Amino acid sequence: MSRPDHASISATNALPKVVRAKGSYLWDASGKQYIDGSGGPAVYCLGHANAEVNQAIIDQLQAIAHGYRYNFTTDALEELTEIIRARAGGTLREMVFVTGGSEAVESCLKIALQYQTAIGQKSRRRFISRERSWHGNTLGALGLSGFAERTAAYEGAFIPSIKLSPANAYRPIAGATAETAGAAAAAELEAAILAHGPETIAAFVFEPVVGAAGGCVPAPEGYARAVREICSRYGVLMIADEVMSGTGRCGTWRALAHDGVEPDIMSIAKGLAGGYQPLGAAICTTAVWEAIRAKDGAFGTGHTFTGHTAACAAGVAVQKIVEREGLVAKVAANGPRLKEWLAEGLAGVDAVGDIRGRGHFIAVELVANRDTKAPFPAERKLFMKIRAQAMENGLICYPVGGNVDGVNGDIVIFAPPYNCTDAELTEIVDKGTRSIRQVLQAEGVA
Repeated sequence: MSRPDHASISATNALPKVVRAKGSYLWDASGKQYIDGSGGPAVYCLGHANAEVNQAIIDQLQAIAHGYRYNFTTDALEELTEIIRARAGGTLREMVFVTGGSEAVESCLKIALQYQTAIGQKSRRRFISRERSWHGNTLGALGLSGFAERTAAYEGAFIPSIKLSPANAYRPIAGATAETAGAAAAAELEAAILAHGPETIAAFVFEPVVGAAGGCVPAPEGYARAVREICSRYGVLMIADEVMSGTGRCGTWRALAHDGVEPDIMSIAKGLAGGYQPLGAAICTTAVWEAIRAKDGAFGTGHTFTGHTAACAAGVAVQKIVEREGLVAKVAANGPRLKEWLAEGLAGVDAVGDIRGRGHFIAVELVANRDTKAPFPAERKLFMKIRAQAMENGLICYPVGGNVDGVNGDIVIFAPPYNCTDAELTEIVDKGTRSIRQVLQAEGVA
């Protein structure tokens, strides 16, 4: 689900040229070193140039690079399937492999539609999603996304969804509080289902922890459980988009496991193969699969590179290391520490409105007024200036604009590799907080 995040970068030659990387560090052609404080766009869960993962890919390439999924199965595909079944748990056991997050989300939509058709509910063609969400760059995924800056150019060409308010305890629905934000967001979902007719709704799609569009916004307390109950009541499938937040990033292998809820369908990608190969998956429950199998015999979605053998081999290697080294538990333990360190590093900075997230998926939201939570005007482009300052300071982080209303708002995401050392985490926090302070001081708003 990667994409260009900063429209003002108009040419590749405006960027430094990366030439090598090792662990949490990268070097450009001038020899400058950067520490990877965001795992790129929250992808590189094991950092760079991991010898074990690289060797697994080499070994697979020497045997066979790609055994076409619709002619053959492979050891890599079968092993990764069993790993995902074990990590996902419950009844999330059937899957389609793809080459990225956007394709994973697109596949989830197609599985939902195929299921509803298979059970005789072909009138269910519509999807519900939320504003301040990002689901990918394909036309179906764009239609779900509530990120005006990234969708405006394509409006009218994709399948639209029914958009609801963001589920955000820091910025709750009008009339709600931080404590009632989850209940209010769930009630809005039920009202939308009833208003449009349950018989027309195929699925509700949401991020358990909203990524770039909101800035590491966890599901408010009780929200996910309420959504699960509402979806089940009205025959609406619950799709969890975990492309960014899943596969351990938030301190549980499934991000939604934190909330004690199982979706009907879910997407994963970024941390699955850690960027070593392009890989994602759409996963569904046994109940969804059995309905499809009984009617059609197989999933209708898939493509040339479905289950690409070398990509699956990379996924197997990454997931084995994550399990063997206990990295998901490490990420969970580091989450509170990262938030605390960021708060300490930004103490006394009035522009810091919120520090939130889970595990190695933490964001700082900047505001012009703490009391009203008003964002800085978009034309100030604080997020772009922080990105540039961080790069100057030798830090890769993930600042994004528009988190409040699609245009205004500034967040800075930190999503370091799961296997970062404490010294590396400290360096990331130090350089990150210094970069934010430098920009705010230069702008006269520190």
